[in-house]
Formats: sequence, C-alpha cells, structure tokens
Amino acid sequence: MRPGNSIRLLSIFVCTLLSLLLAGCQPGPSGGGSGDAGTKHKLAFVTNNASEFWTIARKGTEKAAKDIPNIEVEFRIPADGTAAEQQRQVDDLLAKGIHGIAISPVDPKNQTAMLNRAASQTLVVTQDSDAPDSDRSCYIGTDNVAAGRQAGELVKEALPQGGKIMVFVGVLDAANAQQRYQGLKEALAGSNVSIIDVRTDNTDRVRAKSNASDTLVNNPDIAGMVGLWSYNGPAILAAVREANKLDKVKIIAFDEEDETLTGIKDGAIYATVVQQPFEFGYQSMALMSKVLNGDKSGIPASKQIFVPTIAVKKADVEEFIKKINALRGRT
Repeated sequence: MRPGNSIRLLSIFVCTLLSLLLAGCQPGPSGGGSGDAGTKHKLAFVTNNASEFWTIARKGTEKAAKDIPNIEVEFRIPADGTAAEQQRQVDDLLAKGIHGIAISPVDPKNQTAMLNRAASQTLVVTQDSDAPDSDRSCYIGTDNVAAGRQAGELVKEALPQGGKIMVFVGVLDAANAQQRYQGLKEALAGSNVSIIDVRTDNTDRVRAKSNASDTLVNNPDIAGMVGLWSYNGPAILAAVREANKLDKVKIIAFDEEDETLTGIKDGAIYATVVQQPFEFGYQSMALMSKVLNGDKSGIPASKQIFVPTIAVKKADVEEFIKKINALRGRT
C-alpha cells in the first residue's frame, strides 16, 4: 500500500471515530430530561398512620407500578402516626433522591413549611388529607366536606326521631377531619340531631375505645356515635358491645375495616362512608409520572382531583366485601 493511501485511510478512520464520539455526546430526543425513554421515576407514597385503610392504597400503587413502565414505588407508613415521624420519612426520601412524593399530611397547617421545603426539591402531591396553603402540585382524594354531609344524612336516617350524638376522630388538626366534621354539621343543621362534642385519640386505638366507653358512661342517653377515621368504627363498636347497648346506640363509621364491615353485616353498625383509597394510590402515581414526563394536563385549575365516596349499608355490604377483598388480594 502506498504512503498516500495509508494517510487517506487514517484520516477517514479518525473522522469516523470523531463523528461517533460527538454523536454519543448529543442529548436524546427529550434533551436528556426526566422524560427520557428508559428513565425510572422513583416515587413514594406516605401514609398518615398504620391503619388497614392503607393496605388498599398500597394495592393501587402496586397496580400503577405494573401498568406504568417508568416508575418505581416506595410505600412508607409512619410508625406512630405523628407529624414528626412523617417529616423523618420525607427527609429520608429526599436524601435518597426521590422524584415525587404523595403524602397524607397529619397536621397540614403546621407541616406547610416541611411540605414547601420538600416541594422545592421534588414533586409533591397530597392525598387523603390536603394542605392547600402549601406548594403541593395537586390533591387527590375525597371531597371530605361532601363525605361529612353523606355521613350526616346517614345519621338522620338512623335516628329519625333525633337524639344526641358524639363524634370521634384521631386529630382535628388534619384537614380531612375538619372538613368531614364541617360537612356533618352542615347536614345536621336544622334537624333534631344534636352533636355533644368531638373526642380525639391521636390515632391511638386503645384511647379511641376508651373515649367511646367514657362517652357511654357519661352520657347514658346518647343515641348515636360517629367515627370519622377508619379505626374509630371498630373502637366504637367494641365499646358499645361491651356496654350491652347495641340496640340503643346507632353507629356511623368511615372506611372499610373488617370489624366495621362485619358490624354492618350483623346490624351492629348502621352504615359506613367508604372512600376509594385504591384510587388514591393509583392516581397519585399516574399523575406524578405524567408530570415528571412533562405533561401537566392532568392537574385541573383547582389543583384538586376528587374521588367520590360510597355509602355502604346492610343491603350493600355482602357485594362490597367481595369487591374489597378482591382489591386486598383475598380469596
């Protein structure tokens, strides 16, 4: 081979190599952003307590992880149901470089600074309990005022002659508790049903039952008891059963804990207002995935996506149990 040919071949080789190297340094079609094909978005779902209610929400996040190819989901349950424990969970997730967090804040007003700090570092949506004054991108969950009204209508059905009722909840600082109580009062306004007071238990099931027991002792003429959080129904039922007042006290609950559904089936609980936590889990993961891919069209102007509630009474409970057990993965 002549020297000139060798030089020309060497030049062609060098140019080809440089072209390949330069091509490899160019960004992909989406500019190397979070929407790149193959990018895994690390998402987290943070509950506000350890209630079985969240088992169904977890199923929703798991279904989303199967359906949506570019997400990984981490499910966090604060052990003691406090704002401080939630903050520790969020701080840990941020340190791990999480891309999006769906959280049910325990104390929205006092957690606004924490949520804003998180929102400055990652995508934040609220679910189940909203924090509208924070920098969260969107809320996905129940219209809790409407759910409270639904509970109030059930109270009036259960107590057509009226009477005194007591309300029970974990904490009244949570937006969902405040809003459900507001809706309950709105529905009962002008009726012959009167609310004595609200008893809080700080998500302590033992205290929840003792609150109900104390109410039965201190108010022997009590006609009804309303539990605004999922575990309150079973706690009220246990107290009423021990006091042998199942035929005298009407119980209205929230959500679908096993004891609540069994109580409805047996006629011990009049009804429960059921949310759809599966949708909280699924929709929050789906929305965050879209936003991280650059599509914010799923966020309405109100920044609230409401998932409707369902009233479950004795006539509906068998069919509902079948559906809910399917979601829980039970046979």
